[in-house]
Amino acid sequence: MKKFLKRHKAHHKSLLLLAGPMILSNITVPLLGLVDTAVIGHLGSAHFLAGIALGATVISLLFWLAGFLRMSTTGLVAQAYGKKDYRQLAGLLKRSLLLALMVAFILIALSGLIKHAIAYLSGSSDEVLVQAYRYFEIRIFSAPAALCNLVLLAWMLGVHYGKGPFYLLLVTNLTNIVLDIYFVVFLDWQVAGAAWASVIADYIAFIFALFLVFKLARKMAVPLLISGWFSAQQIWALLSLNRDIFIRSLILQLCFSFMTFYGARIGEITLAVNAVLLNFLMLVSFALDGIAYASEAKVGQAKGQGSARRVHLWVKISVFWGALFAFAYCVFFALLGSQIITLLTDIPKVIEAANSYLPWLIFMPLAAMSCFLFDGIFVGLTRAKDMRNTMVFSALVGFFGVFWLFSDWQNHGLWLAMSCFMLLRGLTLIARYRQLRRANQLLR
Repeated sequence: MKKFLKRHKAHHKSLLLLAGPMILSNITVPLLGLVDTAVIGHLGSAHFLAGIALGATVISLLFWLAGFLRMSTTGLVAQAYGKKDYRQLAGLLKRSLLLALMVAFILIALSGLIKHAIAYLSGSSDEVLVQAYRYFEIRIFSAPAALCNLVLLAWMLGVHYGKGPFYLLLVTNLTNIVLDIYFVVFLDWQVAGAAWASVIADYIAFIFALFLVFKLARKMAVPLLISGWFSAQQIWALLSLNRDIFIRSLILQLCFSFMTFYGARIGEITLAVNAVLLNFLMLVSFALDGIAYASEAKVGQAKGQGSARRVHLWVKISVFWGALFAFAYCVFFALLGSQIITLLTDIPKVIEAANSYLPWLIFMPLAAMSCFLFDGIFVGLTRAKDMRNTMVFSALVGFFGVFWLFSDWQNHGLWLAMSCFMLLRGLTLIARYRQLRRANQLLR
């Protein structure tokens, strides 16, 4: 290990300088989830916590489905940056923002139908549905800002401006946390307060992100005022790439949503428990995503430069640091998992039940490490079809297949399925990467 660190010291430093700000800012993302859960979890009734879990899951499903905007933008921008094609950088920014706005307004137009689907799919009690509706009806109007923020963050990441996403996420999440506490605790707006906090924070962040991108573009001499950035051929190429990433994101979110909706069918306490425990997975995912985001930019740049050797070097460095972070999280959850649960809620039945499922979360970081990192690697390579195919296989076999076999285990069966799903995603992506490398197809 020492030899590997010493030989590639400059590369390790470069990756960490890009990943470091992302990791620090990503810490505020699960912190936001912790604050949301904590302020609602202390209102004294499980239906508040279950309601916001249900409403937030639907919003997360919709916004994470739009994650193709960030992924495709990062990979394409990183490759253009590697080629030093600044006109392409300007065109990608405009086309991606246009696509983000189109998707956002479609979501708002369909919000009425989506709201009715919440009741049909969850089978929750009337008390829980009232809170879920209240959250969703407010939160959906942050879609234009939230989706454009994905594009702006990805563009800054693609040109290796790690501080930009750091500032953006920090502003978004700290603003959200402060407003969350003020609206819910001091104004007693309950679930509506948490929703309004997120909406306001997203629009404040959007204005701030535009300022950062315009400032960076001027510094890099990127010609944002170029004409000819919009054409049917260019839009279709972007849509084709995003189609496969969208399918991949849809299947991923179906698995996570199944956790929430099936938990709701088991019972209100189970739904509340999974809302608490999913914050552990958020902590893991966003920490590892700091490394994965950096690998997206580094691998994309290496592909733009036409160097398969540099692509593989960045893969090795990313996996090295990802494994270290995953092991650290396993130890952290083993030592302090029970205390984190108590911090999130003071409802005795929820605490007792959550502790019984804690062992699944202790080992989750190691099971999930490879899938997060290789997602980033394949984003940098813009290998969207491979991401789609491995996701379909992993969901059918690792998640739904395993849950079908162990459905009698109820919520333990859900967590077993999630663990197998994460592990299989990583293994299939690794196998595909090795296949591409052996066939000298990494740069295609």
